[in-house]
Amino acid sequence: MGRVFVAGSVNMDVVATADRHPRVGETVAGRQVLYFPGGKGANQAVAASRLGARTTLIGRLGKDSFGAELKAFLGDQGIDLGYLVETAEAHSGTAIITVAEADNTIVVGPGANGLVGPDDVEVVPLLKGDVAVSQFEIPLPSIVAFFRRARAAGAVTVLNPAPARKMPDELLALVDILVLNETELGFLAGAELSDDDEAGKIIDVARKLQAREDQTICVTLGRRGVLALAGREEIAVAGRAVKALDTTGAGDCFVGALAAQLAEGAALRTALAFANAAASISVQRMGAGPSMPTAAEVAAVL
Repeated sequence: MGRVFVAGSVNMDVVATADRHPRVGETVAGRQVLYFPGGKGANQAVAASRLGARTTLIGRLGKDSFGAELKAFLGDQGIDLGYLVETAEAHSGTAIITVAEADNTIVVGPGANGLVGPDDVEVVPLLKGDVAVSQFEIPLPSIVAFFRRARAAGAVTVLNPAPARKMPDELLALVDILVLNETELGFLAGAELSDDDEAGKIIDVARKLQAREDQTICVTLGRRGVLALAGREEIAVAGRAVKALDTTGAGDCFVGALAAQLAEGAALRTALAFANAAASISVQRMGAGPSMPTAAEVAAVL
């Protein structure tokens, strides 16, 4: 059984809830302010660990009160923190999130996450059968170094290119499984996509983005489910009807669950269905990191 290594961001999410989102220049009355451990890297690591994978998180924290709280929370999840570095050079990553009508807006101050360098990721003891996961909340050169190390070791590389930004061809070529939503897919492929596009159009755009014939591109579609182009095979997983409370960590839950399944040796179709179910549970709870389900909870809805 393989392990999951996540190189990514660790943030404190400061969440304000309201009846609706403010317009530009407007102030609205909020309901409450909540503090949740988050950051895409941390969220994905928490999801993988809670679902039973041996998980290591590689990243950076500030030497501040948020950093201390985040480290304590992550340790409680059973995550190996031996490669999580505390630094006095920057504050811990912080995300300011507004949640209204089950949707969210997010502004991220990267802080210490921006200091994650190639030296942080190149020493990780990856082996064949492991899964290496990253996202776009740490510097791209560090992700390239991490995935080079992973592919040299025979590990599977999983990239969640969010928040969306252009990536070098060198990085895309190192990715075995690309996990993104339709907005991110459209941005990276230079195509116009909308929420109501048919599966055929989404797959066609994914095909244009493929860097290698054996690369998998997985497109998460929220309540509509998941589409994947695995080499030349097309896979569809139906959405699950649930009442969403907070969608902040849904994509991260999906990525962490997918990584956990792949580390166990699950087939891609099985792993996608499992990850889809896990994400459907996470959106029914507030917060990102704390909303991640256990394997028993996912098994109960499959």
